[in-house]
Amino acid sequence: MSLGSSDSARRSILARIRKAQGRWGASPDAEIAGLQRYLDARSRGPRRPIEGDLLVRFRAGAESMQCTVVEVGAPASVPRTAAESLRSLQLPLSGCMTDDLASLDWNAAGLNLQARPAVDADAVGVTSCFAAIAETGTLMLVSGPGRPGSVSLLPETHIAVVNRSRIVPYMEDAWDLLRKELGEPPRAVSFISGPSRTGDIEQTIVLGAHGPYRVQIIVVNDA
Repeated sequence: MSLGSSDSARRSILARIRKAQGRWGASPDAEIAGLQRYLDARSRGPRRPIEGDLLVRFRAGAESMQCTVVEVGAPASVPRTAAESLRSLQLPLSGCMTDDLASLDWNAAGLNLQARPAVDADAVGVTSCFAAIAETGTLMLVSGPGRPGSVSLLPETHIAVVNRSRIVPYMEDAWDLLRKELGEPPRAVSFISGPSRTGDIEQTIVLGAHGPYRVQIIVVNDA
């Protein structure tokens, strides 16, 4: 199914729901405007103050959730940094990535990464990030053309590339940035707080149960 037909089907389903609810006169645009007025009229709840450098706070939160965080001075340093990390852990040097990272020289660093959705054989997935949240050390990823969600979810190792200028204080700020730059949310928005984990079996935390076993974050100092 194409993106156009998928969007048409979604609109058709929502129209039937509005009809069943007796909401004959309200158009989607009017409903969105009404919702925005509702949100604007209400203040946000209390939040813990964040003092000092946002990167320092983000790094502390991410590392507390078993992520590794490395800083680089420019995008060109990302492939070499990723390769050094993978070699130090004796991990595979091949996998997939999001399209927006394809212009970096991965081959020169000894990595074989293809810009495509992930498959079962991929051990490594490398993605860009839409934003990062200092309060919790959380990554925010959005789906879209060239940014399939599988790249961050299927491989055992997820390497996330974050621009320092995209680190915001709170989750609310990340949503504000999304609305400002994208208008409406994409099909999927993912919040990643460390490796996948579960405590379902005997209340013992196990990493990698439903997603990546490890998350490595490379922060590009573009600020």
